[in-house]
Amino acid sequence: MDLKKPDQTLLGKEALETADRTVLQFERNAAVLADLGERLKKNPPRFVVTCARGSSDHAAMYGKTLIENYAGRAVASVGMSIASVYERSLDLQDALFIAVSQSGQSPDLLHLTKMAKAQGAFVLALVNEETAPLNDLADVAIPLCAGPERSVAATKSYILACSAFLSLVAKWTDNPDLLEAMEQLPDALRAAAKLDWSPALDQLHDTRNMFVLGRGLSFGVALEAALKLKETSRIHAEAFSAAEVIHGPLGLAGSGLPVLAFGQNDAAADSLRQTIERFASLEGKVFSALDVPGAQKLPVVPDVHPVIEPLCQLQSFYLAVQHLAISRGIDPDNPPNLRKVTETR
Repeated sequence: MDLKKPDQTLLGKEALETADRTVLQFERNAAVLADLGERLKKNPPRFVVTCARGSSDHAAMYGKTLIENYAGRAVASVGMSIASVYERSLDLQDALFIAVSQSGQSPDLLHLTKMAKAQGAFVLALVNEETAPLNDLADVAIPLCAGPERSVAATKSYILACSAFLSLVAKWTDNPDLLEAMEQLPDALRAAAKLDWSPALDQLHDTRNMFVLGRGLSFGVALEAALKLKETSRIHAEAFSAAEVIHGPLGLAGSGLPVLAFGQNDAAADSLRQTIERFASLEGKVFSALDVPGAQKLPVVPDVHPVIEPLCQLQSFYLAVQHLAISRGIDPDNPPNLRKVTETR
């Protein structure tokens, strides 16, 4: 197989579109999100439910943290099989139901969304494909504006799903920190795209298993990075919260298991650093976005709001993971056994 060069991959080219696509998303959705924000202020939901799979579910984890921290509403991810396989219903009266999808056409996602609407939820769809059947089921549909994404491994659509959650919660709460983070995001992503994580990730050339860590706003990003390592590079990467990994999984530390740690400078930073330092002290190979003794520091964009720090770190990761895949003899645009749209029933 003739492998592409990193600057020729769809994955890399699409990841580089993210900043401009974020500007488009914010501009295009400004009016509808302002109206939705006013509705949620006047009629706040009892709770929030998310419905997503894969990268979209990892974006929903980022959204969950934003909503719980800033809007004060509990958020739960509901298993789609409750409607599609078991044919059961849930009491979702006065809930906000958020379906997140690139394609908006998976049958089980549509089943659950129909059930949610029938059970009294207000349905919001965050979907990239604007002609998707999911949009027709929603009370409000917010286009992600990622444009066509042909690489099997999602990049720009993930960050754009996160930016949609950011703008939703910012308009819902009128929080000045979130509004500032929205303003910073496009330029911060452009800066992140210029930072080179390849020297760190290239050290994973012979890796078979590893941990990816985060906490709070960086946990969804850790989940996404672990998925990308599986998809593009056939590395069995498992994501953990820095609070959870110190229980049973810490037993694997020091056994040659590398650690990649994302993080942000907010209230979770101290606990993140303590966990990362503990792994580093156990003679592990540790790469960290936060500055931690004993860990190899990854380059990050300085002076950005903590809310968007993990998204910027992921942008740098996306552009480096293609190098790792190619070095392992894998085409990151067409990884083994996978296809772009998975229609789960």
